[in-house]
Amino acid sequence: MPRSQPKVTLDGIHRWQIQIENSRSEFLSSYKNKRSIGPLHTCGSVAVTGDGSRLVTCVAEEAVLTNILTGEEICRFAGDTQSITSLCLTPSASQLIVFTSTPSLRVYEIPTAAVWDIKRGYITHVFKGHGGIVSALKFNFPQDPSVVVPQNIHQLITASVDTRIRIFDLTATSSKGDQAALRPIAILEGHVSVPRGLDVTPDGKWLISGGRDSVVLVWNLHAKSTGAKSAEATKGKGKSYSPVLTQTIPVMERVEAVGLLQAEDSVPSSSASKLRFYTAGEKGIIRIWDVKDSSVLYSLSQVADLQTEDQEEQRQIVEAIYLPLISTIVSVHADQNILFYDLNTRNLHRQLIGFNDEIVDAVFLSPNAPKSVDSHIAFATNSSLIRVYSTTGLDARLLTGHTEIVLSLDHGAGGKLFASGSKDRSVRLWAPTSPNDDLSTEWGCVAICEGHAESVGTVAMSRSSGEVGTTSVQFMFSGSQDRTIKMWYIGDVPLVFDASQHGQSLMKCKSLTTHKAHEKDINSLDVAPNDRLLASGSQDRTTKVYEIKFSRATGDRSAHGEIKLLGTCKGHKRGVWTVKFGRSERVLATGSGDKTVKLWNLEDFTCVKTFEGHTNSVLRVDFINHDMQLVTSASDGLVKMWNVREEECTATMDNHEDKVWALAISTDERVIVSAAADSVVTFWQDCTEEQAQENEAKRSELVLREQDFMNYLSLHDYRKAIQLALAMQQPGRLLSLFKDIRATSSEFAADASSVTGNDAVDEVLRTLGGSDLARLLRYVRDWNPNAKTSGVAQGVLYAVMKLRSADDVIAAFTDEAQEDILQSSGQESVKSTASGNTALKELIDGMIPYTERHLSRMDRLVQDSFVVDYILSEMDDGMFDGQDIDTSTMDVDTEVSS
Repeated sequence: MPRSQPKVTLDGIHRWQIQIENSRSEFLSSYKNKRSIGPLHTCGSVAVTGDGSRLVTCVAEEAVLTNILTGEEICRFAGDTQSITSLCLTPSASQLIVFTSTPSLRVYEIPTAAVWDIKRGYITHVFKGHGGIVSALKFNFPQDPSVVVPQNIHQLITASVDTRIRIFDLTATSSKGDQAALRPIAILEGHVSVPRGLDVTPDGKWLISGGRDSVVLVWNLHAKSTGAKSAEATKGKGKSYSPVLTQTIPVMERVEAVGLLQAEDSVPSSSASKLRFYTAGEKGIIRIWDVKDSSVLYSLSQVADLQTEDQEEQRQIVEAIYLPLISTIVSVHADQNILFYDLNTRNLHRQLIGFNDEIVDAVFLSPNAPKSVDSHIAFATNSSLIRVYSTTGLDARLLTGHTEIVLSLDHGAGGKLFASGSKDRSVRLWAPTSPNDDLSTEWGCVAICEGHAESVGTVAMSRSSGEVGTTSVQFMFSGSQDRTIKMWYIGDVPLVFDASQHGQSLMKCKSLTTHKAHEKDINSLDVAPNDRLLASGSQDRTTKVYEIKFSRATGDRSAHGEIKLLGTCKGHKRGVWTVKFGRSERVLATGSGDKTVKLWNLEDFTCVKTFEGHTNSVLRVDFINHDMQLVTSASDGLVKMWNVREEECTATMDNHEDKVWALAISTDERVIVSAAADSVVTFWQDCTEEQAQENEAKRSELVLREQDFMNYLSLHDYRKAIQLALAMQQPGRLLSLFKDIRATSSEFAADASSVTGNDAVDEVLRTLGGSDLARLLRYVRDWNPNAKTSGVAQGVLYAVMKLRSADDVIAAFTDEAQEDILQSSGQESVKSTASGNTALKELIDGMIPYTERHLSRMDRLVQDSFVVDYILSEMDDGMFDGQDIDTSTMDVDTEVSS
C-alpha cells in the first residue's frame, strides 16, 4: 500500500495569501546599523591602556582605538600610507606615539587625533653603536623608597640583533662634537640569538632579558665587577658601573616577550627571592617563573585539541603586555588574536579576534536559555576554527576540532547545540559548558558524524523541541559535494560539554539513511518547523522537497529514519544557493545564481512569486514578520527586505563590500546579522517603531512651525518669518515671502535707505548666521536659473552683496562645511577655510552663466522696446498722412480730461 503524503495545508498557498492581504500587522521597514565587527588587528604592534579598557591596534596603515568593554571603535588615526612598525601609549594614556616605515614619528592626542620630547617635538638623544636592528627597548628610572637621597639615574636599555644589550645614560649630553657621552655605559653579552624582551625591577637593581636562544638571563645591575662574567664596560664614566650576569634560566622555547610581575601578582613562596617573571613565545603559552628555583609556577593557555603544524605556528605569541593595575597579561598571537589572562583566577578572561577573513556562515546561539536568548553568535570563516562571539561585545572563543575549512553551521531547537560541516568530510556537534556567571561561556565538541566522501557543504538540524529533560534535537541532515544527503541520529548527544573529559574519544553519531539527491553539489538544506519536510537546493538548478519519517528510540528498538521525495521545484536558471521554509510551513523560498528569489507552493511545487532586485547571485534568504516579509543577501554586498504581497523591496541595507554569505535573524526578529567576504559583521537593529515615532514628532513640529510662519506673515514680522523658513529648510515658502515683500514695496512707498525696500528684511540679511547665510545663497542659486524667479534671486543677491562683506560670505560657507563634518563624523576637527572657499567658488560659478543670460535677455528686451516705440511713432505718422499734429488739440483734450 503506497504511503500517503503529509497533509501540509488545505489550499495552503491561497490561505497564506489571504492571511497576508488581511493582516493588519505593521511591516518592518527600517533597520539601522547598530554596530559592526570589522578587522581589529592585522599586523604590527598592540598597546593597551593601564586599566585594560581601551586597545590600540594596527589595521593596514591605520591605528585603531577600540573600547574593549563595549567593542565600539572610538576612532582611527590616519597615517602616512606606510606600514606601522611600532606604537605605544604614554603612561597616562593621553597620547599615542606611532612610528612608521617612512621613517617618521607621529604623536596623537587620545581620544582625538591631532626618544622625542613630546611636548616640544624635537630629538633629545641619538644613540649609535648597535650592530643591527634594535629588537627591544626599556627605560630604567629607579625609584627606591628606602634611599633617603633620590637617585638621579635615567637610563635606556636596548637590545639588538647582534645579541648584545646596551645601557645608555639619558642624563649625558654631547657638546662641541664630543660623542663619547652618548656611547653605552655598559654592554652586556650573554645571548647567542636575538634578545626580544627586557624588563627592570622598580628599584633598578635587577634586569631580565629573554631571546630566541630559548633562555632568560638575570642581571644584577648594582653588582661590582667579578671578572669573567662581568659586562664589558666602557672607559670613563663606565668604570664604576659593571652589571653582572647572575643566572641563566632555560625556557625550552624561543622567547618573544618577557617581563617582571609585581609582588601582589606573585605566588606566595617561602623562598627569600620575590622575583617572578613571565615568558611568552613560540608555543603560544604564557609561563610564570620563579627566579630562585628556575622553575615554572604555572602556565596560562587555552585548552586545545591536537593541532596541525600550521595551526601550531599560528598560535605563536609575538608580543605580551603586562597590566599590573588589573593583574592581567595580554598576549598577541601570530594569527592576529589577542588574549587577556587574569592572573588571579589564572583563566582566559577575554579573547579578541583580530581578523576573521572571509565569513561564510553564521548562526545565533543560546547557551543560557531560557535565562537569556541569542546571547552568542557563531561564525564559520575561511578557517578550520569556528568563532563564537558574544552579541554584546568583542569577546570571542575559537573552537578547534576540524582539520579543514568549516563551510556551514546550524543550530537545533533551543539554540544550545549546534553543528558544523567542513571540508574534512565530517560534521561536528558542539555544546556549551555548564553556565557560570563568573566565567565566560566555553564550548566543546561533543560528537562527530563521519561518512561522507566529499566536503560537507550544508547541515540542517531538527527544529521542534523534545521532551523535558532530554535533548531537544533528535536528528540532523547533512549535504555534501558527493551529491548525497545523510540523516543522523543525535538523540544521545549531551547538551552540556564536560571539560574534564576533554581529549577523550568523541561520541560517533549513527547514520540513519543516505539518499542520492542531486546531480551536482548540494548547497543548502532546511527542515520545516514541524520536522515533517526537508528541502534541498543544488547547483543542478533544482530544489527538492522530501517527507521526513522518523521514529524515536524506545526500549530495545533503535531510532529509525528515512526521507521520501515529494516533488521537485524547477524554474531557476542557475544553481540554487539557499532554501528556507516559511515559519508557518505554507511556503518555500529559494535564492539562486540567476539573481532572483522564488516562492513555491508546497501543494503542487509551482512558483507563485518571483522577486527581482539583486544585481548578483542571491546567497541567503529567510522569513520574518509571520512570513509576510523576506530578508535576502547576495553577492552584490546588499541585504534587502521584501514585501511578500507586493513583491517589492521595502528596504536595502548596505555595509559590505563583498559577497554577503552569512545571514542570521534573532528569535524576536529585532536583530539581523549579516557577514560577508570582506570580514565585516553587521548587526542591524529594528528601528521601525522608533522611526515612526520620530517621523510623527517631526510632522507635529513641522505643523507648529508652519502655523507660526503664517502668523508672522499676517503680522508682517518678516524678520522671524525669514529665520523660521530657513530653519525649516523650505525654499518654496522663502521664495513666496520675498515675492510678497517685493509686491508690498511696489504698492507702498519703500524706505529710501532700505536696500530691499523693508528695514526689517535688511536687518535680517545683515545679521543672518553663517550657515543660514550660506543656505540662503544656495536657495538664490537654485532660483536664479528660472526666469520667473530670477528677479527675486537677483534682488536678494544684490542685498546680500550690499549688506555683507566678502569675508562674511566666506566665513558663512566655512561654518557650513564645519557643521557638515561634525554631523557626519560626530568628532571635532580642525577648522579650515579651504572648504569654505571651494564651496563659495562653486556657487559663484553656478550663478554667473545664468546671471549673464538674464542680463542679455534684459538687453534684448530694452532693444525690442525701442523697436516698439519706433513702430508706434511710425503708425502715428501714417494716420495723419504726414501732416503736423496741432498741439492745441492736445490742450483741448487735456482740458476736457481735467
